[in-house]
Amino acid sequence: MRLALYQPEIPQNVGTLIRLGACVGVPIDIIEPTGFVWSDKHLKRAGMDYVELANVKRIESWDAYKTLNDSKRIVLIDTKADTIFWDLKFKPDDILMLGKESSGVPDEVFAEIPHRVRIPMLPDRRSLNMAIAGAMVLAESLRQTR
Repeated sequence: MRLALYQPEIPQNVGTLIRLGACVGVPIDIIEPTGFVWSDKHLKRAGMDYVELANVKRIESWDAYKTLNDSKRIVLIDTKADTIFWDLKFKPDDILMLGKESSGVPDEVFAEIPHRVRIPMLPDRRSLNMAIAGAMVLAESLRQTR
């Protein structure tokens, strides 16, 4: 299981997910570019001393990421998905991908990923915080596969 963050914009979210990954043993992939300088103090504060304990890879682009993971199943977590996350049968080697905080993933990327899940929400709510959404879906995927 891995978490992939597509062009994240908010260092605190990235730091929180890096800390989560370090604590539960899940690698984190950062698909660049990011919307912040990697050495940002907010990233360090949210990740605390867990950044050094985490398995983090930075990949230069979506195209490079697809090439590196062409045999893996990527599951996109997106508000536009039809499948509710607990209805998908997760696999131990899935990559759970989150889009950028402001806009998710571009339509072309959305179309390239056939496995997509969403978190059900009440009407008139746009979205959850990226780190919260990632933690929720990761928890369910680990529950199913472990």
